[in-house]
Amino acid sequence: MPLQPPDIEDRIVLSRYPMLPQGSQHIRNVLNENGVTVADLIEAPWLEEVRTRGRLRLLESVMHKDGVDDSTTVDLSSDAGKMTETLSFLHAMLVVCASFDERLLSRWIEGEASRADGLFGRDSSNFTIICSSFLSDIKSENGGEEIYWVPIADFIELCPKISGSYWRLANRPVEGGWVRMDPASGENSRERTSRLLKERVRSYLDATCRERMEKMTEEFAAQFSEAVERITGVLALRVKEEMPVSAAVREDWPPCFESAISELNQGVNVNHVGRVFLASFSKAIGHTQEQTCGFFSGAPDYNPDTTSYQVSHIYEGDYTPNGCASLKTNARCPVQVGDDRLCDQEWLTHPLKYIRAKQRRRYSENGGTETTG
Repeated sequence: MPLQPPDIEDRIVLSRYPMLPQGSQHIRNVLNENGVTVADLIEAPWLEEVRTRGRLRLLESVMHKDGVDDSTTVDLSSDAGKMTETLSFLHAMLVVCASFDERLLSRWIEGEASRADGLFGRDSSNFTIICSSFLSDIKSENGGEEIYWVPIADFIELCPKISGSYWRLANRPVEGGWVRMDPASGENSRERTSRLLKERVRSYLDATCRERMEKMTEEFAAQFSEAVERITGVLALRVKEEMPVSAAVREDWPPCFESAISELNQGVNVNHVGRVFLASFSKAIGHTQEQTCGFFSGAPDYNPDTTSYQVSHIYEGDYTPNGCASLKTNARCPVQVGDDRLCDQEWLTHPLKYIRAKQRRRYSENGGTETTG
């Protein structure tokens, strides 16, 4: 990021994007101009709208499985609207920091970064100065449709964090140290570039919050205890509902997945359906491509380059692991009736349900407090 981001005079822009590097000074200015203290932000009746908006930002982040709503009904043309949008961001961030909860921090950052991604991609008027706030440089060309170019150093730093073949440098046109951001996947060049900016926003907010948390005293954090308790309660319910399979440990693996790995380790030539299932299921439960490739190392026809290419194809595609019926049809279900009580259940129609059931059982047995990883 630039050591000195460009000045932004438009207070509407600063209020809409408090996650910009210039946003911290803007927040301080809004607090001073309106005589708002932390105590006011927590309980002053005249700032109830700010707190309500802040709670909404937090709730959207916690519940953002299907995307964050980046629209806002706040009127930014008024001074009150600009203050509400700016201080609601601050209120939400203080609640997150006061929680000292890694899961909440991660969810909120992802939510705000997703919101920024959507807003940036639609803001043609301010996009250049937004880019100049997060990238070392930016340029564009207009040949009927505006195309953006980003410095290769920025692209190389940010692209590994984004999945998909588009984000591999070998697939992007490069000229004189600049990478061209062509339209793709239904997005124009500005929206593709905005996806890179999302990674900058994410890392910037993470660093900012962790710095605040290091400086935050217990007395200060205690002032937000009510708000923290409310949002962490919602988060706990959401986590229980989702039972994220990315937290799966080996004891949770269904027999079909365990069997495919075991057979490959023994040099058995697992059929095509079994191999695709192994890779797609491994992706679904949060394994890296490298981990998944490692499962195939014992195969009789193992070739590192071929395996890496095929696994990468599955990770970049919209592959869903086969369900139980398909696995049985293709001789990839190793379970007979009575072998596994869970597999005998009528509702158990997909291996992912197996993992969620195992996690739900362990979660309940531990009073809803255990996290796995």
